[in-house]
Amino acid sequence: MSMSESGKIRVAPYLNRPVLAATRAGAPIRVDDSALIRQAQQGDTAAFEELVRQYDRAVLRLAIHLTGSPEDGQDIYQEAFLRAYINLARFRFECSFYTWIYRIVTNLCLDHLRKKNSRGRDLNTTMSPEGEPEDLLDRVPDHSPSASPERSFAGRELQQSIVRALGRLSPRERMVFELKHYHGMRLRTVAGMLNTTEGTIKNTLFRATHKLRMQLAESR
Repeated sequence: MSMSESGKIRVAPYLNRPVLAATRAGAPIRVDDSALIRQAQQGDTAAFEELVRQYDRAVLRLAIHLTGSPEDGQDIYQEAFLRAYINLARFRFECSFYTWIYRIVTNLCLDHLRKKNSRGRDLNTTMSPEGEPEDLLDRVPDHSPSASPERSFAGRELQQSIVRALGRLSPRERMVFELKHYHGMRLRTVAGMLNTTEGTIKNTLFRATHKLRMQLAESR
């Protein structure tokens, strides 16, 4: 993030930087950002740039993965940090900056998916951890010696059924399911991001899992 000549905030991803160390869940290691936040709240642009530097890659990857589009992910990434900058004065230290910025980006992704839900999108494609397009069906190849074209075809058919079933979930159900099972996040963390209770997230995950099982059973 930097200041343009007009004085407006310009957010740019640090795509050439090494990726931050990550936890098992794929999220950046959280540090105490309190001092940086207070400095940024007092108008220190460099302090906010440091906050962006700490979380930009993780936020960008999350946005790209949840939207399934590098272009849409970039737009949401930019909007998320812009909203964070504009609303930083309202930050009350009731949660970590990590949870707050993730809450912003997941809500933006939810709005984006709801708008696209009626039109649909290519649910067979997602983004790899490196930010490259990746076919979901290629994630589970059969490399066993006994693999046959018939078995490979059956495996792909099953994966296509899973992808179609995921596409029938509501945007919120799909997001909770993906954050839990694809990003390995704890339900408490997901609840903080979506600004709700852990119990509500458990219920949402239960509904999503139940719907997936029912839809997969019907496709057999």
